[in-house]
Amino acid sequence: MYDAFPRPTHGALFVVSGPSGVGKSTLLKQAFDVIPGLTFSVSATTRAPRRGEVDGRDYHFLDDATFAERLAQGAFLEHATVYGRSYGTLREPVETAIAAGNSILLDIDVQGARSVRKAMPEAVTIMIAPPNVAALEQRLRNRGTDSDEIIAGRMRDVATQLGAVAEFDYVVVNDDLRTAHASLQSVLLGELCRVSRHQGRVETVRKALAAHR
Repeated sequence: MYDAFPRPTHGALFVVSGPSGVGKSTLLKQAFDVIPGLTFSVSATTRAPRRGEVDGRDYHFLDDATFAERLAQGAFLEHATVYGRSYGTLREPVETAIAAGNSILLDIDVQGARSVRKAMPEAVTIMIAPPNVAALEQRLRNRGTDSDEIIAGRMRDVATQLGAVAEFDYVVVNDDLRTAHASLQSVLLGELCRVSRHQGRVETVRKALAAHR
């Protein structure tokens, strides 16, 4: 849809958070489909590769010792341990992609977003929020995939996630899906239009103007 959009010479790091069931996956899928140069970060993990997974494409697969060593070196923007396995976002691949004009998007929780903002203050943070808490609970129940106990746990997490909204740069309310798509994509495209991300193009214009003086 935005194939003619001018690619920046310096990309952006986008951090998207929001409670379970708010519709992040739907919104992000379309954003990746229509915005050139926008990709998911490839996380590192200590879990073993599953059948068909490729190192460097699906995950950066590290053993426990290597992960711990990289962590001690400050190589991660954020990390977490889930069910005994470590996961994290490596700084170097993100910075390399951004310097090449590509943009990276992280879909992580509020705690992870705080870690990334501390490590890279220039990161653009976006909270995906429901129109109200009751609507979110109804969405979770309508999916029919979780027990009442799991839904109750997810709803307890809502307070943690949405309670941090004031820390974010943008909030996109997913009430009407079409409007939410437009809002999220407007934020992404607007940030990618910043002059600071197009210094190569700015310099070209300056040279062209100087040649015509």
